[in-house]
Amino acid sequence: MKEFKNEMKEFKNEMKEFKEDMRLSSKNMNKKWEELVMKMGTMVEDIVAPNIAFIAKKYFNLDNGKILVRSDAYHIKTNQRREFDTIAVYTDKVILNETKSNPKTDEAKKFIKFIKSGEFFEYFSEYKDRELIPILSSLYIHEDTVKYLSNNKIYAMAMNEDTLDILNFDDIKK
Repeated sequence: MKEFKNEMKEFKNEMKEFKEDMRLSSKNMNKKWEELVMKMGTMVEDIVAPNIAFIAKKYFNLDNGKILVRSDAYHIKTNQRREFDTIAVYTDKVILNETKSNPKTDEAKKFIKFIKSGEFFEYFSEYKDRELIPILSSLYIHEDTVKYLSNNKIYAMAMNEDTLDILNFDDIKK
């Protein structure tokens, strides 16, 4: 009986160690998943950002702008910090690009609300005298979301046959 008790005690200790190992392993795995998700989000931004200057030139005849990627700004009233994916600053225009890895209509609604409220200029008051050109970008944007953006005068940029391009330029310029 004593031998059985000792074996059970040893078994319990091993199980305790095993549980602790599993907990640490799970914690480490969750951290790795979080890092991967963060990288996936910035990966799309990294693909979109270099295309903003090309889009500015092709569609809006803008050249020699200052491109800001992942730029932090503070709200002039609340002092709340916000990160902006890509901003391209030109003499009389500012392109604001919001990049999403999988944009849905709800995210488009939030972006539209932000644009229509004029809140962008509460973060960047130095650009308030410039025309704002808003673009929602991703590698793929569903046609329903593109239509919704078009109806709200927001450009949609995603992959076409071979590169990132504005999908609804003609719909907005009508």
